[in-house]
Amino acid sequence: MSPEKIKHLEFIQNVITRMNTNSFQIKGWSIVIASALLAIYASTKDNYFFLVAMFPTLIFWFLDTYYLTQERKFRGLYDDVAGVSDNPKQIKPFAMRPDLYTGGKYSYWDVFFSTTILKMYLSVIIILGFLFSYLTFFK
Repeated sequence: MSPEKIKHLEFIQNVITRMNTNSFQIKGWSIVIASALLAIYASTKDNYFFLVAMFPTLIFWFLDTYYLTQERKFRGLYDDVAGVSDNPKQIKPFAMRPDLYTGGKYSYWDVFFSTTILKMYLSVIIILGFLFSYLTFFK
């Protein structure tokens, strides 16, 4: 492998790492903000803080999906530059073209409903909804 190709792969890997870091931080902030709103609920006993906590969770779900979609696209680019794809696209040296990867596993909605994302955000929303319903209608 040429030094130029290795450098190109390093550039792509750096972008993948940044996207992964952003995704990790978004998950953390989602939990922190939901927890902070639940702490406010504990002091006010206003059940609507459970609903308010759902809003940033949804926003972070969409934002996290964006970063993970970008990460998948750059992983596809990495595989093509490295030559390990089944049907590699022709990538010019040092080209960073995530726009070439669309549809299928690279689509926004495929990532949005992926198992790992769905488990994280949907479980938080279901728990918040259950707590709101229980404390509002059954207690």
